[in-house]
Amino acid sequence: MPTGQIALADTPPARPSVIAIRAARRADLPQLGEMIAALATQHNDASAITPDILERDLFGSVPWITALVADGGENLIGYAILVPLYRAQEGKRGMDLHHLFVREGHRGHGIGHHLVTRARDLARHAGCDYLSVGAATGNFAAHRFYEHMDFKPRPVTGMRYTQALV
Repeated sequence: MPTGQIALADTPPARPSVIAIRAARRADLPQLGEMIAALATQHNDASAITPDILERDLFGSVPWITALVADGGENLIGYAILVPLYRAQEGKRGMDLHHLFVREGHRGHGIGHHLVTRARDLARHAGCDYLSVGAATGNFAAHRFYEHMDFKPRPVTGMRYTQALV
């Protein structure tokens, strides 16, 4: 390739001029599922999510999660999933920022910051006393990001157990 030319594959995707952070809609389910799978792949995990499962958990008779999306107009470029928490010994409601994801090529432009800000506002409006988030032990970029967003590290104590109910 001649000097001074840039290969098209090396150029980042065009950034939308306006990004709306809003609640997920049914029409978003395929793209939301695609981003959840992309996050799982990024963490070397498998994804079994389907639009039907998301439909049940977001819009079913007992909604289980809340999802915010970053809408770039033509495509969704990020999302946050929130799950309710409760500290019975303190009588405090909380919200867990279970997932936060921004598509490759759109990171570093403040979209994650806007998703977290909107998640915080949503949790406050729901009467929550706190917002929590977890990050993998070695994910130092995530640690810095959350600390920059005023999250305080909290040590994990004890073991967590699960039992299949199927």
